[in-house]
Amino acid sequence: MKTIAPIRLASGAQIGNGSPCFVVAEIGNNHQGDLAIARRMVEEAARAGAGAVKFQKRDMNAMFTDEGLQMPYSGPNSFGRTYGEHRLALEISLDDMAQLKALAESLGMVFFASAWDQVSLAEMEALGVEMLKISSADLVNVPLLRQAGATGLPVILSTGMSSLEEIDHAVAELRRFHDRIVVLHCNSTYPCPDECVALPVMAQLSRRYGLHVGYSGHEQGLGPSVAAAALGARVVERHFTLDRTLRGTDHQASLDPEGFARMVRLIREAEAAMAVTRKEVFESERKAAVKLRKSIVFARDLPAGHTLTESDLTVKCPGHGISPILWDDVLGRALVAPVRHEDLVQWELLGPALRPSGEMLQGGLPLAQSR
Repeated sequence: MKTIAPIRLASGAQIGNGSPCFVVAEIGNNHQGDLAIARRMVEEAARAGAGAVKFQKRDMNAMFTDEGLQMPYSGPNSFGRTYGEHRLALEISLDDMAQLKALAESLGMVFFASAWDQVSLAEMEALGVEMLKISSADLVNVPLLRQAGATGLPVILSTGMSSLEEIDHAVAELRRFHDRIVVLHCNSTYPCPDECVALPVMAQLSRRYGLHVGYSGHEQGLGPSVAAAALGARVVERHFTLDRTLRGTDHQASLDPEGFARMVRLIREAEAAMAVTRKEVFESERKAAVKLRKSIVFARDLPAGHTLTESDLTVKCPGHGISPILWDDVLGRALVAPVRHEDLVQWELLGPALRPSGEMLQGGLPLAQSR
């Protein structure tokens, strides 16, 4: 993926080239509307290695029509008789958000939120968040995109259930204000089957927009999220819960603290594995090669003056003698002194080549000794 200027947040956190993948614990509404649970989730996310915690904020009257609020809502995941009651039960107040922001920042994490309506976005800006999130549902919400861009804050844009043409439009709206945008590849199926994740789309988004890209995962496992980091995701976001069996639609596609911590460890391992981009022989390999590789040795006692043939030589460990890659360079030379069975072949024991040398190396190999 092309080099793009990193995004620096007010706290000093950075997203982009040269920085570790920015791992976000999406708490959303998995706190069930309970501040005590929300505080514990923030603390557990910090212990699990999250760089940020993200919540969701909705204003019921700004987001829903009266009809939408009064819509009957029943079933095992319902928190109220109507959809409005259900959504309101899962909300926490702005004062509670301020407490959670202070807690997250005291633990070294960034706090931000998905604002699902214009009132909530204004509240998040007033709260002093460092960045904003536009959910997949609001990628087509032009007034909200313009309001987010006008704040001047970095924006993370999720792209689930969106066509490229819709993403084009959303990115263009945000770019009217700035380029501090992260485009998150996402499939909004909860949970998302692995075969529907489509990680190579990240590269397509990177080429198309020239912006930082990331991944918002809704799979049940860890593999796609770790692979996304290895493929260059600057941000990886996963839903976070204390218990995947809790009531609610998000918990099943969320990671518990142990799973989230394991994902973070695997992402860091993957990043380390991607750090070296050119083939090289490491010093630790050179030491191993002395023990594991082989040298050319004499297959029997031989007198001075003897011209070496294939039957006079063999290959055995250890590897601190002449490498067998120079086998053809040794054949046909006359011995200048007698040798014994299993002595290492050494250049000072050999006379000049009696036929043109099969020069195989340019620049030398780690274990080849110069003639």
